[in-house]
Amino acid sequence: MDFLLTPIPLPQLTDFETWVNDWVFVLSFAFLGVELVRYAVQKRLNWSLLGDTISNYITFAGFIVLNYIVLGVFYLAAYFYFQQFALFDIETNLATVAICIVLADLAYYWEHRFTHRVNVAWATHTVHHSSPHFNISVANRFGPMDGVWPIFFHAPLIVAGFDPLVVLFAEIMVQTYQTILHTEVIGKLPRPFEFFFNTPSHHRVHHGSNAQYLDKNYGGVFIIWDRMFGTFAKEEEPVVYGLVRPINSVNPVVIWFHGFTRLGAKVAHAPGLFSKLRAILGPPEWEPPERGTRQRFAPAE
Repeated sequence: MDFLLTPIPLPQLTDFETWVNDWVFVLSFAFLGVELVRYAVQKRLNWSLLGDTISNYITFAGFIVLNYIVLGVFYLAAYFYFQQFALFDIETNLATVAICIVLADLAYYWEHRFTHRVNVAWATHTVHHSSPHFNISVANRFGPMDGVWPIFFHAPLIVAGFDPLVVLFAEIMVQTYQTILHTEVIGKLPRPFEFFFNTPSHHRVHHGSNAQYLDKNYGGVFIIWDRMFGTFAKEEEPVVYGLVRPINSVNPVVIWFHGFTRLGAKVAHAPGLFSKLRAILGPPEWEPPERGTRQRFAPAE
């Protein structure tokens, strides 16, 4: 078992991360081809689905440009800034990397739950949930500010003593795992796996706008967090994907900014400072008092 405690050079860790991401991206395209054939056989392949799929990759390109080029420096700078407050100096080895991935997944659960329950965060995460379809291309459907919120939830891992690059690696591994969850091709897996791990079945629920599926199954790799914190739901009735209030558009500009447009309208219609703050910091279902209705958006990923 000594190999678990053998130090891992950080460049070796980042090289492995790059290798995994490259292969996952290539394999996801191949898998998308399988899904499109399946849609064609089921006579579900249409221009709306194809347009939606193309828009998913356009939003991904926008996310890459904004978050990796513009915010990337800030992201790493923030992580290295928190390193000065580290309580311990945790060595990088297989055991500590595995522990960091588990803790990063727990941090992701709370970040994900936050982005569903606070309007200013939902405004960007709603992009991921706005597709009325569910295939592997939806895994790449990101909002413009989706790269900001993880900083606040993963910083405690750096303060605990994990190297910032190890935390970043753990985050990316958690996100990478979720790519294959975005599919209807894979049914339910064996019960033990379904009990502990997030699966396509669990994630289909998360993308549902059905009343009993709202705000459920936030986990990244492990579904056990949802079972522990009371947000778990089984896939039972057929899932209706997308938002409770659909955007009905495959225009990538509309897709990318609709959350902020809706949030801006809600703030503008809210009377008084308190109501405006509530519109920004409250849950998506909250409506300004004078409107008298309680519409809500579907939960996010």
